[in-house]
Amino acid sequence: MSRGYAGKFLEVDLTTERIKDVTFDEDTLMKFYGGRGLAAKVLWDRLGDRWEEIDPLGPENILTVFTGPLTGFYPGVRVCVSGKSPQSNGIIGSTSSGEFALELKCSGYDGVIVTGKAEKPVYIFITDDHAEIKSAEKIWGELGEKTVPWLVRESRKELEETKPKYGKIKEPGILYIGPAGERLVRTACVMQKWSHACGYGGYGAVMGSKNLKAIVAKGFKPLPEVADMKRMLELREQIISKLLTFDSMRRWGTGSGGYAVGARLSSEPVRNWQEEWHDERSYGVPSFDFRFWVKRYWSDFGCPMTCMKIAVIKTGPFKGDITDMPDYEMQAYLGPNLGIFSAEGGTHLSALCDNLGLCGIQTGNVMGFAAELYQRGILTKEDLGFELKWGDVQAFTRLIEMIVKREGIGDILAEGTYRAARKLSEIKGRDLMPYAVQVKGVALGAHGTRSGLDFKPIAYACNVQSGDHTSSVYDAYKDMDMVFADSAVFCSINGWRIGYETVWEFARAVTGWPTTRDDWNKVLARRIMHIQRAALLLGGPDAKWDPAKDDDNPPRFYEPLPSGPHKGKTTDRKEFESLKKQFYEAIGWDENGIPKSEVLRELGLESVDKALEKLRK
Repeated sequence: MSRGYAGKFLEVDLTTERIKDVTFDEDTLMKFYGGRGLAAKVLWDRLGDRWEEIDPLGPENILTVFTGPLTGFYPGVRVCVSGKSPQSNGIIGSTSSGEFALELKCSGYDGVIVTGKAEKPVYIFITDDHAEIKSAEKIWGELGEKTVPWLVRESRKELEETKPKYGKIKEPGILYIGPAGERLVRTACVMQKWSHACGYGGYGAVMGSKNLKAIVAKGFKPLPEVADMKRMLELREQIISKLLTFDSMRRWGTGSGGYAVGARLSSEPVRNWQEEWHDERSYGVPSFDFRFWVKRYWSDFGCPMTCMKIAVIKTGPFKGDITDMPDYEMQAYLGPNLGIFSAEGGTHLSALCDNLGLCGIQTGNVMGFAAELYQRGILTKEDLGFELKWGDVQAFTRLIEMIVKREGIGDILAEGTYRAARKLSEIKGRDLMPYAVQVKGVALGAHGTRSGLDFKPIAYACNVQSGDHTSSVYDAYKDMDMVFADSAVFCSINGWRIGYETVWEFARAVTGWPTTRDDWNKVLARRIMHIQRAALLLGGPDAKWDPAKDDDNPPRFYEPLPSGPHKGKTTDRKEFESLKKQFYEAIGWDENGIPKSEVLRELGLESVDKALEKLRK
C-alpha cells in the first residue's frame, strides 16, 4: 500500500444509489498524487473523449472530493473539490481548509467520486469503511447556519447509537451547499465549517445539479502509515517552529490586506477595478480586529499559523452576522470593489455570502460589474428595481438575495460575470465585455497587474485555472509549486513560507517515493497542467476559448491607473506578450498556446494529443 494514503476511494452513483470502493495503482498515485492532479486524470479518463459535449450542470458531470498523501501530516489540512467547471468549462482544483479531509481519511478513504443525480435531495454519510445515502429534504433550501447544526445533530445521534464505546462524539467534517448551489448559481461554492469555501469553479452548483446537499464524514481510525515516521516528525517540528515565527500572518492573517494592498501596492479592486488605489484607513485591519473579532487565533487541525479569525457583528442592523475575519479576498471584493469602506459593511456581506453558499470573489465581481453598468446608465433603476449606488450596503444585500433567488436581474447575474456580460450585451445592443473583469469565464482574484508591485502581467492570462489567484502564473516553475500543494493537498501558504525543497523532503518521508521538486516541475506537474489546459481549450458546450484572444488580461488591465502614487501606470502590452511567449515555450505549448504533440506523447498523454488535433488544424 502506498504510504500516506488510506488506500481506497469511495464512488457514489446518485442515480442508481450504488456505492463501491475503487483504488488506483501506485504508478497512478505517484504521477498524479491526489487532489487537483488525480482529479484531472479521473475527469479526463472518463469524460475526455466527449468533453465538449458535457454540460457541467448535467448528470454526466463528475464531482471529485480528494485528499492527498500529505493531508493530515503537513501543517494545514485542506480538501480539493473538482469537476467540469460551470464557470470555465475546464478543470479547476478548488481547495478549502477544515477537518473534513482529516475525517474522511480517518474513515478509510482518500476521496469521494460522485456521479449521476439523485431523484430527491440527499447527503452522503461516511464513517469507517462505510457510506450511506440519506435524505436531505429537511434541510434543502436552508442556510448554512441551519444546515450545519442539523447535520451535526443527526450524525452524532446515529454515531452515538452505533458506536457507544466512543461516548460523546465530536462534530463530523462536513462539506455542503447553501441555497445558491441548490439553484445552480454559477458563483456558488462548496462550503466547509460555515465560512470556509472551495470558491473557484462553481462546484456548489455542480452539487446542486446532483441534488447533493452535503457530504459528511466521521472517522475513528488513525491516519495512514508513513514511510519514515521519525524523519517526518523531525521535519514537522522544524516546520511548525518556523511557521510560529511569522507573527504578522499569525496575528492578522490575510485580513490586513483590505487596506494595505490598495494603499501600498495600488493593486486592489476599487469600484469594479476602475481604480486600484485607496487610502481609506476605515478599512484597515484594526477596524475589523477591535470591533468584530471575537476569536483572534483560530486554526484548522494541526495548523500553527492560526491565520483565520472569527468575526461577529455585535450591534446594529447586521447584529449576529458571523464570518471568517473576513479574509483579504472577501474584504476587497465585498468592500472597495463595491465602493464600500465600512468594516461593518464588508463583514456583513461576507457573512451573507457564507450563509447563502456564495463565493465572495465571483459574486463580488459580478456585482461590481452590475454597479458600473448602473453608474454608466447602461443598467437603470427599471432594470434593477432599485438604485445600485457605490457604497450602498443595503442595495448590494438586496442584489445578493436576488442573485440567489434568480429573481429579475439576479437571474442573469447568477450566471457569473462572463455569461452575464454576454447576455446583457445582447439585451442592450452593445459590447459590455470591457467592463467584465474576468479571464475565461472566471472572475479574477483581488490582485492587479498594473502597478507592477503585485501580480505579473501573465498571472491570469496563462493560468490553466483561469482567474484563480491561488494558482496564478509567475513563471513555469513557481506555478508548479501550487499544483503540488493542490495535489498533495495541504495549505499552500504554509508551503511557500517554508520553502518547497523542505516540503519535498517532507513528502519523501511520508510517501517513501524518491520524487524531487525537479522531477515534479519537469514532468509530473506538466502532465497535470496539460490535461487542464486541454480541457479548458476544448470547453463547451456553451463557451470555448481561443488562445489568440482569450489568453489575455481583461481590457481594464490595460487602462492607466487613474489615482494614487502609481497613477498612469498600466500593464505593458509588449512585456505581456514577451512573458507569454516565454511561458508557452517553457511549459511546452506551441506559439498558438496549444500543448505540443511531441510533449504530450512524451508525457504519455496520447488521448489528450488526439483530442487537440482539431484545434491545431
